[in-house]
Order: sequence, then C-alpha cells, then structure tokens
Amino acid sequence: MGVLRKRVLFRVFLGVLSTFVVLALVGALLGVWTVRRSFPQTSGDLALPGLNAPVTVLRDGYGVPHVYADDAHDLFMAQGFVHAQDRFWEMDFRRHVTAGRTAELFGEGQVDTDVYLRTMGWRHVAEQEYDLLAPESRGYLDAYAAGVNAWLDENDGAEASLEYALLNALNGGHTIEPWDPVDSLAWLKAMAWDLGGNMREETERARLLAAGLTEERIAELYPEYPYEEHLPITDTDELLGAEADLRGEADERRAPDTDRPALPEEAVAAVDDVYARALALPEMLGPKSSPDLGSNSWVVGGEHTASGLPLLANDPHLGAAMPSTWHQVGLHCTELTEACPFDVAGFGFSGLPGVVIGQNESIAWGFTNLNPDVMDLFVERVEGDSYIVDGEARPLEIRTETVEVADGEDVEITVRSTHHGPLLSDTAAGEDLAGIAEEPTLEGAEEGAEYAVALQWTALTPGTTGDALFVMNRARDWEDFRVAASGFDVPAQNLVYADDEGNIGYQAPGVVPVRGKGDGRYPAPGWDSDYDWKEFIPFEELPSVHNPASGFIVTANQSGVDADYPHLLTDDWDYGYRSQRINDLLEEAIAEGPVDGEDMSRIHMDSYHGGAVAIVPHLVDVEVEGTAARARELLVDWDLYTEPDSAGAAFYQATWRHLLPLLFDELEPVAMTGNSRGMYVVADLLEDPDSEWWEGEEASGRDEVLAAAMEAAAEELTGLLGDDPADWRWGDLHILTATHQSFGTSGIGPVEWLFNRGPVESSGGSAIVNATGWDDKEGYAITAVPSMRMVVDLSDRDASTWVHLTGNSGHAFHPHYDDQLEPWGRGETMPFAFTEDAVRAAAVDELTLVP
Repeated sequence: MGVLRKRVLFRVFLGVLSTFVVLALVGALLGVWTVRRSFPQTSGDLALPGLNAPVTVLRDGYGVPHVYADDAHDLFMAQGFVHAQDRFWEMDFRRHVTAGRTAELFGEGQVDTDVYLRTMGWRHVAEQEYDLLAPESRGYLDAYAAGVNAWLDENDGAEASLEYALLNALNGGHTIEPWDPVDSLAWLKAMAWDLGGNMREETERARLLAAGLTEERIAELYPEYPYEEHLPITDTDELLGAEADLRGEADERRAPDTDRPALPEEAVAAVDDVYARALALPEMLGPKSSPDLGSNSWVVGGEHTASGLPLLANDPHLGAAMPSTWHQVGLHCTELTEACPFDVAGFGFSGLPGVVIGQNESIAWGFTNLNPDVMDLFVERVEGDSYIVDGEARPLEIRTETVEVADGEDVEITVRSTHHGPLLSDTAAGEDLAGIAEEPTLEGAEEGAEYAVALQWTALTPGTTGDALFVMNRARDWEDFRVAASGFDVPAQNLVYADDEGNIGYQAPGVVPVRGKGDGRYPAPGWDSDYDWKEFIPFEELPSVHNPASGFIVTANQSGVDADYPHLLTDDWDYGYRSQRINDLLEEAIAEGPVDGEDMSRIHMDSYHGGAVAIVPHLVDVEVEGTAARARELLVDWDLYTEPDSAGAAFYQATWRHLLPLLFDELEPVAMTGNSRGMYVVADLLEDPDSEWWEGEEASGRDEVLAAAMEAAAEELTGLLGDDPADWRWGDLHILTATHQSFGTSGIGPVEWLFNRGPVESSGGSAIVNATGWDDKEGYAITAVPSMRMVVDLSDRDASTWVHLTGNSGHAFHPHYDDQLEPWGRGETMPFAFTEDAVRAAAVDELTLVP
C-alpha cells in the first residue's frame, strides 16, 4: 500500500477506533461466525444459472481448483465463479484501483490518487481494448464476468468477504457493483505499470545532473552492462545472422543522446515530484521503487535431462502481498475440440480469466521482466485548448471525469491529452509541472509560455494482450506460441518455452519504441516532432532463441541482447549476478548430469551471494577493533551463502547496508540502492582507492570507509542480536510479514492481526537467485519475493511441482489463506497435478455447478 493511503487509513481508523473496542467485546460471540460466513462452498451441488451443462470443480488439499467443462463458455464462467468464491475482495479492490475509484472505498484522502490514475486513463484504454479483441476473446471475458456476477447475486457485504464488514464499520457501507469484462482488461494496465518503464532511473539521472554531478560521474553510477562477465540472454549472430544489414546501425541507434536539451531546475523538481507521487499509488504487484522486482526462469533441453524431455522453471519476483499475487487453477475441456481448446493449469490473477504462467497438454511457459524503456515524458507548450508541434497548433483531446468520494463531495476533473499522452501536470501529483519553463533552456521554449508535461507509454495505446493470453493458453507448438507472443503488447516480458516434442525456446514480445532524436533517458521537447516515437521494433527483430546449441536458456532480467544488437531496448538492465549464477549452476548440473526436477528446485533456493565475491576480500583486509574485529573474522570463513543460520551473512549484509550511505553520501537525496547495480558499482570502486567517491564527511579513504561500515554494522547487530557475533543469524533479521494490500498497514494492531501473516524467515537477498529483496534504507525485512516457484517436467506433467507465497484463498482465517507460507519459506514445493487421473487422486472436495 502506498504512503498516501497509509496516512489516509490511519486517520480514518483513529476516528472509528471506538467501533473496534465494541467489536472486541462481542468478538467472542460473533467473531467466528462473521469470519466464516464468507467461506466458499466447495463440495456438493450449487446452481450457476447461465451454464450450458454441469461443470465439475475438483479441489486438492491446498484448495487449488481444477475446472472441467464441456465448452469454453462454461469453463470461463465457472472460473469467474471460483475466483469470486476465493478472492472477490481482492478483485473488487483491484478494479477500483485500476479505474481510479479508491476514494469510493476509503474517502477523500484518495482523491489525488484517483485523479492521477484517471488522468493516465487505465480503464479508459481498457474500454477501447475490449472492442479490439477477437470475438472469441470477448466471449470468454463475458462468460467470466457472468460467473462472477452469478456469485454476487448470492453474496453481499460480509457474506462476500470479511473486508466488507470492516469497510462497513469505516464508512457505513459499500455497494458491490456487477463485474464488467473491462474490469478484467484494466488489470493488465496495473501489471504493465508495475513491470514497465524506467521512470525511476530517468528521474534519478535528472536529479543528479541538477545537483551538479558531471555526466562522467553519473556514468560511473550507471555503468555499461558487463556482457563478458554475465552472459546476456541472446546473441545477435544467432538472432539476426552474422551478415544482417541492421548490424551497422547498432552504434548509431544505441549511442547516448549527447545533444539532448537541458532542463531547468524547475523541470527536474517537477519530474521528481511526479515520480514521488507515483510511488504513493497502490502497489498491485510490488513496491514501484524496489529494484528487486524481477524474476528468474530457465529451461533445460532433453539432451541434458534424465527423461530426454525438457524441464522448465520460473519464479517471478513481486511484492510480498497478502494474499499472494497469484491464484492457482486448472481449466480443462472435457474433450479438446476447436470449440473448446483448453487443457491448461498454472498461475493466474484473480479477476482475469485464463492462466498467465503454466502448462497445457502440449507446452509449458514462464515469464520474467524484460523491462524495456517504453515510457517517455514530453514537455508540451500549451496555448488555450491547443498545443504546439513544429510551430503549428493542434487541439488538445479533452474529456471530463467524476471522482466519487465516500462520505464526501464528488470531484469533477478535466483530463487533457496530446498525441504523446495525458498531461500529468494537470493532476495534483504533477501540479508543479505547469510553467516549468519560466526561464526556458529547452530548445524552442519561449519565455512566458504555458507548459505542461505528458506521459507517453505503450500501455496507454489500446492493444491486444487480452487476446494473446488466450492464444498462449491453447498454443500447441513453437509457432503457435510465437503467434501468441506477437500480440503480447505490454508489459514486455521474457518468455521461456518448452514442449513435449523436446523443443525449447525464448521470445521477447512487446511494443518497444524507436525514437527519432533523443534516447528516452530524459524528458524531451514535445513541440519538436523530431523527438517523437517514429516506429516500433519489428517483432521479427526482437530477441528470440529456438533450440540453442547449449541446450538451455536462462532469463533473470539480465541484458536480453549482446552489445551488437542494433536496437536500443534499454540500458537499465539488472547487472546479471542472478542470471550468471543460474548459468553456472546449470553447467555444473549438466556436467554431473542428467538434470532432474530436484536439481531445478535446488537452484530456486540457491542463496550464494555473487555480488559479495569482489567485496569480501577488501573487508577482511581492513583493520578494525573490538566486536567489529571478531565479526570481521566471520567473513574470513564465510562461504558466501546467505542461509538463515549464517552469522557471516548477517554481518556482511549489515556492513553493506551501512557502507552505501557512507560511500555515496553526496548523492542525497538520490540514494544508491543495494541492488545489482550498486554491487557492480562498488566492486569497481574498490579497485580504485583514489576515486573521489571514497571522500566523505564521516569517513574518508577506501579503508576508512570500509572500517566505518563494519563498525556501524557490528554496533547495530550487537543491539539487535547480542554481543557474540558467532550467535548472529541472518534469518533473525531477514524475515517476511505477508501484508494485506488494503488493510495491512493501518497502524491498528487488531486490524493488521486480522489480515497479515508471518513472520517467516528465509535465506537469500537482493541479486541472489533466491531473490528475497530487502530495502537497505529501512532494514532487513523482506519486501520483494519469489512470488511463486514452479518446475514443469515435460515428460511427466504430474511430476511437476509448484508453490506460491501464501495460499489460494483470500479469506482471512480460511485454512488455505496462508497454508503455503511456511513451506514457501523453507523452499518446499507441492505436487502440481495436471492430468485428470492425478487431479482426481489429489482431490479432497468435489463441487458440481449445475445450470
């Protein structure tokens, strides 16, 4: 939950605290009944009007539903019903966020958030996308919505979920509206927002320039990707051919824009304000500012496996939400036909029909974030209801919106857009953007003119991702899969693939712009069309690999391409410690061979800290005294694994946390983050003891800075974990509390107790394969996680395994609300039953939905 909502809810909760005192007195009598009344019926018969024939829903011991239906309409209608049974509050909350309607739930404090989202127009775009979809896709979405609404006909208020009982106490009630197919499509915009663009890096660079750092010093903080040390996903020769005509264009297209126009200080501050307020938006997939939102995936061909057929693994790294971001489900046509082509299971999102990551009877696939630069800010010159492009006036696109407010007055807003996109400067979040060129330095700016800032983002152009998900669910081979990928507009992802014929592959989909002038690193002058997006990278030239000679493929947010690739995707890659570690582990497993599913699961939980390799030797050579000296000795014998019982890991991570502000004290208010980029930058600086970065106010010189960091770490850990460094444990620091998105940070203990779960400890950390990220500015608690772990065995689908962060249910205190949390923390998985025989053998509940 964003900072803005936390403050709002805190004020609201204070006002109704007396209500909870009363509730506490009657809780013993009514609490269990109130909590359990929303639990779903999962066995017996239930009427579902609108079905063409009975549908069977089998659930295993973890509450995972597998739906069996005779036609596609009934299949998706039943999925909508099941999603509503398990997760309707989450669905309702998500659609209010994506539509910019959170003030209807939480009051006037959310108006600014809603205005920001209404101005971007996520739902406005989704409404247009619905009309672009193929007729069968619209039919699936309509059937799904009908299933949700059939459930809503019988469930309201506290009968729908405990959160509604709490909401009633807060604002006197909330009327649940019918589900609309567009509600599902709008969720894709939230996915794109949390997984797309490099607004954080662009904002940081602009602030550093404004603070007086030279471009050379800034370049030291954003070094080129280490192509030779950490292998990229693809090779240009393999992708485009050694003699490709495009090769000669690489230097020109990838070169930094050294002629870009400078921005005045007012513009830099305004851009930073827009980004800061964007961080206050509700976090759908994870904290927007976190550098640890990423993922691992890899696929191993049959020549290296025990079975002779591929193995595929995936673990997306998202926020530590309660309930988990994912919902496990199986969708099975009782007979595969052209009219009913689905036999698929895996992980999906509540509110969205189909499966996002998983397997069908022929193929398996996984996602990691490609994260190309698909967002640009344009400074626009505005004259009345027009804006200027190349000296000519163009009319602004204008629409009005009404923000409804719980216990408050409606707010009318006007949304203005240029051909680049909506004017964020018209919102409270961007109010300082207007008039930023009072002393213009942008080429073509004029004193006294009115200026605004527009966001151009690929997700704000209607696309076909909604079609692509259904096409992927029913793909049978590599060609089908690439057809699905070609329609997957946003968010651009790394897609890994395997099939039961023994093929493996990788495809990067997505709409990625090719700019005219400029490189997307800084805001551009909107009045000069030379800076416009000119085209998009052709799908055929996006990174792709099919059956590589190595026999395996690894994607973990590292560079998707090598230095010869002719297009600029982004220069803000993860720096590849995770990806290279996976590459190394796979090479070891293949050498020892053959590779099996247990090998894949062990890699998921690997806690080796590759980013520490270049840093630890310098720490052990520095002289310190007292407790810090005894703690430093831990590093001499530390094996670089960040297991919960490791004292060395605890001391190293604490040292790292204190090193960053000492080393980069001049970066305030932009802090170097403790992600892979920070690790790579520090490793380079350690080899240059004369670098001016080592000169600081609290400590000066490389060894003095390292010593000060170790001493501060030892002092902190003594206070937290005791006097004896040998007793320190990383697991005592590195813990996870799965936090409810809408009520989990209220500041009211009893409310948080109702919905949050944990803590659990875990191995790993930032830039580690077991990517349990933590915010070095806040402490050691886990903030981003492998949100699920999946291994698919293409030779025996029922030998596949899976787990996700919390549980399949969204109902607090339901047995499946958190029954996967502790197994997840220990690195355990459960059988991923796929065939009907295996599903029936694992079933503990059978529900028949009847027309």
